Amino acid sequence: MLAEIKGLNEECGIFGVWNHPAAANITYYGLHSLQHRGQEGAGIVSTDGEVLRGHRNLGLLADVFKHGELDGLKGTGAIGHVRYATAGGKSLGNVQPFLFHFQESSLALCHNGNLINASSLRAELEKQGAIFQTSSDTEVLAHLIKRSQTGDFIQDLKVALNRVKGGFAYMLLTEKQMIAALDPNGFRPLSIGRIGDSYVIASETCAFETVGAEFVRDVEPGELVIIDDDGLHIDTFTKEVKHSICSMEYIYFARPDSNIAGINVHSARKRSGKRLAQEAFVEADVVTGVPDSSISAAIGYAEEAGLPYELGLIKNRYVARTFIEPSQELREQGVRMKLSAVRGVVQGKRVVMIDDSIVRGTTSKRIVSLLREAGAKEVHVRIASPPLAYPCFYGIDIQTRNELIAANHSVDEICQIIGADSLTYLSEDGLVQAIGKPYPNEPYGGLCMAYFNGDYPTDLYDYEADYLASLIEQKN
Repeated sequence: MLAEIKGLNEECGIFGVWNHPAAANITYYGLHSLQHRGQEGAGIVSTDGEVLRGHRNLGLLADVFKHGELDGLKGTGAIGHVRYATAGGKSLGNVQPFLFHFQESSLALCHNGNLINASSLRAELEKQGAIFQTSSDTEVLAHLIKRSQTGDFIQDLKVALNRVKGGFAYMLLTEKQMIAALDPNGFRPLSIGRIGDSYVIASETCAFETVGAEFVRDVEPGELVIIDDDGLHIDTFTKEVKHSICSMEYIYFARPDSNIAGINVHSARKRSGKRLAQEAFVEADVVTGVPDSSISAAIGYAEEAGLPYELGLIKNRYVARTFIEPSQELREQGVRMKLSAVRGVVQGKRVVMIDDSIVRGTTSKRIVSLLREAGAKEVHVRIASPPLAYPCFYGIDIQTRNELIAANHSVDEICQIIGADSLTYLSEDGLVQAIGKPYPNEPYGGLCMAYFNGDYPTDLYDYEADYLASLIEQKN
C-alpha cells in the first residue's frame, strides 16, 4: 500500500560498487532503484584509493544530487544510502553514509536495519568517553570498531559486529576496500552482483537490472564480504546463524522485480493472492488491488477465484509527500490525494479489495469509503498476510502494540471499524507456503513471522522490558 500514509516504513536501502570508473554515478542509479526503501535523505561516499569524499542531504535522491554534486565524487569505489528513519531523528546529521576521518585513514559507514541493543551500547561507550555526533544507532558500530584494538581492521570489525544485535546490513568503505556484513538472522536482504570486472552490492536485486549487473549470490547471515583490487573475498564474523528473513520484505517492502533468497517477490505475492482466494473466496463481480504492493496479490486472487481483475483504484504519483503532516485528519486527506476510485469500474459492483496488510486501520477505512463513494455495492476486504499484531524491532518503524489495530481488536471488530462488508486475512501457514520456504529446514521456512505471532527469533535486549510491559497492559 502507500507507505507514507499507512505508517509502515522500512529503514533504508544501501548500494555499493568497486572497481568502476564511474563508481559514484553507478551508485546513484543503483540507489534510484532503491528509493522506495527510504525518501527522507540520501548520500554517497566515494574513494579514489587515497581520499574518501562524500555528499549527503535531506530529501529524495534526485534533489540531493541535482546540482552536479556527483562530479566531485571521484574514484572507482563508492557506497550510498537512502534513508527512512526508524532509529534516530529526521535530521541531516543522521543521513548516511557517515564519514569518519582518523589520523591515518578514513571510514564511510551505512546501515539498513535496527539495532536492538544500541541504547545500552551507547550508554556503555559514553561512559568510556565516546562522543556521539548523531542520534542514529548506526554510529555505534564505528565506535566499537575503533575500540576493538586488535591491530587489524577486519578483526576489529568482526569484534564489533559480534557486539551489535538485531537487524543489520552494513556497508563500509575505506580507501582500499568495500565491505558488507549481514546480521546472523539475515533479516534484511543483501546481494552481490557483477558488472564485468566490477562488483556491486545492493539491498535488492532490482538495482542490478538498473546498472546492468549480473546476480552473483546473496550475502548469507553472519557473512563478511570484502571486495578490494584483488577481487571478492567471503569471510564470516559468526557461525551462530539462523535464517529469519523479514516476511514483510516479500509482502510489502521489496520491489516486485527483486528476488530474495532465490524467490521472486512478485511471484510470492501472486501466490499469496491465490492462497487467499482458496481460504477466503467470496461471491463478487470484480477484484482490485491497492497500488502498488498489493497488485500482484490481487492478480493472483482474481485468477484463482475466476473473477476479473480491474484497476478499481488509481494512484496519483505526482502528489507531494503528505506523511510529514502530524494530524490524522491531514493523513486521511493524504489518502484521497494519493488514491482515486474508478467509478466506471466499481459502480454497482461487488468489489473484492486486496491489500497487503492493515496497520492502524485508518487508511483501509478511507479506501473502503472511497470505493463506496464511487458506487461500489459491496466491498469485501481481503488481506494477503495474517493480522499484524506485534511490533517489529529489526528495522520497521512500529515498536508498540498500541499502534496496531489487530493487537487491540478482533477481525469482526476491524471489519466494522473500516466499514467493509467482510474482512479475511491470509493464514500464517498460507503465507509461509505462498512465499515458498526459502530455507525449509528452519522455523517458518527461514522467515521472521514475529509481527503476526510474537515469536521473535532473537532476544529483544533494550526493548524487552517495554515489550513485556505492553503485553501486560494489553491483558489488563
